[in-house]
This record gives sequence, structure tokens and C-alpha cells, in this order.
Amino acid sequence: MKGLLQKERIIAAPGFNRWLVPPAALAIHLSIGMAYGFSVFWLPLGRALGITRPAPGDWKISTLGWMYTLFFVFLGSSAALFGRWVEREGPRKAGVVAAFCWGGGFWLSALGVYWHQIALLWLGSGVIGGCGLGLGYISPVSTLIQWFPDRRGMATGLAIMGFGGGAMIGAPLADGLMKRFGTPSSVGVWETFVVLGAIYFVAML
Repeated sequence: MKGLLQKERIIAAPGFNRWLVPPAALAIHLSIGMAYGFSVFWLPLGRALGITRPAPGDWKISTLGWMYTLFFVFLGSSAALFGRWVEREGPRKAGVVAAFCWGGGFWLSALGVYWHQIALLWLGSGVIGGCGLGLGYISPVSTLIQWFPDRRGMATGLAIMGFGGGAMIGAPLADGLMKRFGTPSSVGVWETFVVLGAIYFVAML
């Protein structure tokens, strides 16, 4: 596995079709773009204990909203801190690390919801997921620009399109999963986090 992720193993053979790169980059950005759709979880999480209505001990929407702050603070900081590492090690290794961080962040957040521990939710999706967000954002962009030096604007646009479109797909999917998993004793959020984590982990690989 270690050798498979080395930068030397991802040098394309002569005749490689560069148009195979954008779909892979788009898959990563569609996955991490779900960061924009996290508000779909606020109302259900705001009644995680009361189920039908907020109960004492339930999280306030303003408390949950800190997730956005953590997302984008760690997006920027991880992109700045690990940018040179991505260039040195290559996009494959960066993509795998991003998949583990983003998918694993969902799984850790699922535990946070199940145990009703807001700190785990912040750590999982906000901090760890935010690092995956940063790595998952810069590696496809830099790769597309290198493959399309003659169409840099188009390459960047493709990546940004995926990032912006992630919530358009992810939010309705999450809403449907919460309805599917919802029971009289659960709002279905932690189960949805588990499924989404698995989907995004596979998609980003």
C-alpha cells in the first residue's frame, strides 16, 4: 500500500487521456462539498434527545453552527500547512489522507451524536473533517491545473463546480437517510453520518 501511494507510482504512461482526471477530481469535490449542506442536520440535532421537540440538554442551533467555523478554519489552515507536502508527495497520497479524514470525521461525529457529546461532533466533522476538507480541496485543483495548463480557468471551474454542487446532492441524500433511519427513539442522524462517511470515503478514493 505504501508503494502504491508514492509519487513515482502515479506518473502517467505515454498516451494517457487527461480527460480521465476531471471525473476523479469532481468526485472528491462533490464529497467535501457536503460541508455547505451541513445545516440540514441542525434541526434534527436540535431535538436529538426530545425527538419530536427540543428537550432539556438538547443542543442549540447556535452551538451546532460552530461546525461551519471549524470547517473553514481548518480548511484554510490545513491547505496552508500541507500545501507543500501535497506537492512533494503527490495527489494520490493526499487524496487517501483526505478520504480518511473526511469519512472518518463523519464516523467520529456519529459517535458524538450517539453519546450526545458535542466535543466529539466538533472534533470529528469540524477539526478532522476540516483537515480532510482542506486536503481534498487543494489536491484536485493543483492536479487539474497541471494536467490542463492550456485551460487553467476551465480546470479550476470544474473543481469549484463540484465543491459548490456537493450540497445539492448531499443535503437531499442526508434528508432522505434521516427519514429512513428515524424511529420513535432516534432522529436518524448518527446512522446517516455512518452511511455518508462510508459513501464519501469510497468516492474520494
